Amino acid sequence: MEDGKYLNAAQREYLVPKAYNAALRAGAAILEIYRRKDGYDIDLKRDQTPITEADKRAHAVIKEYLGSTHVPLLSEEGREMRFDERRDWDMFWLVDPLDGTKEFIKGNNEFTVNIALVVNNRPVVGIIFVPYFNKIYVCEKGHGSFVKNNVAPDPSAEFTYQEVFAGAAELPLRKEPNSPLRIAVSRSHKNAQTQEYVDRLRAQFPDAVVVEQGSSYKFCLLAEGDIDYYVRTSPTYEWDTAAGEIILSDTGGTTKSLPDLSKFSYNKESLLNPFFECRSGAFHT
Repeated sequence: MEDGKYLNAAQREYLVPKAYNAALRAGAAILEIYRRKDGYDIDLKRDQTPITEADKRAHAVIKEYLGSTHVPLLSEEGREMRFDERRDWDMFWLVDPLDGTKEFIKGNNEFTVNIALVVNNRPVVGIIFVPYFNKIYVCEKGHGSFVKNNVAPDPSAEFTYQEVFAGAAELPLRKEPNSPLRIAVSRSHKNAQTQEYVDRLRAQFPDAVVVEQGSSYKFCLLAEGDIDYYVRTSPTYEWDTAAGEIILSDTGGTTKSLPDLSKFSYNKESLLNPFFECRSGAFHT
């Protein structure tokens, strides 16, 4: 499958519901742990970032469910996989089972399940589930991005392709920039460089409002049109952005690396992303 070619109809109708159902099942596992009154274990990974029982459970649920597709899976909580093992993959799942672990630990509800299908190193399907808010975002490249509300986590989800899109609203919901402009920054990962980009934009838009938000939910708010601009100048990995990038892209929005404003690529030797900025489809200044 050449770069730029998308999935055929049979692949779409099989793989999109698989990703959707996996996200709902993982969300159910996450919320079961989140709502415990007796707490849960928190460990540190090798890079000193936190990992909880919910991260591990969600990873196990997704890995088991998507295993039936026989498509390789690269997950934040999976084993470390050498580049030589994955460099020739032409299709794979790229997963963050619990994005926003710090927000999960803080108890502010801003955490997501991210599942992307990557073909020739570009995401072509994106699913982001926000389990506490019962919202799910779905995109097939070239076929639009959609949001569904009142979608509850479901440990036995088995929705069909038609059911995935039934009742969904096409994005963006807002087609004009916000007034005043709304700028998103990470709730847990702000730094001086982030502030420099915010200040630069505020020089053009003095009344701009800064919104702190956790996890990949920022991409969803950009896709909706609720947020106009998002800048990230602290480390992220490919699984943090793939699903969000494609959901935003199919609404006319952009995700570009800083400072050169080049396109993202995936399945690199290093899975670390460059710093980046995102703009909604309505905001092109």
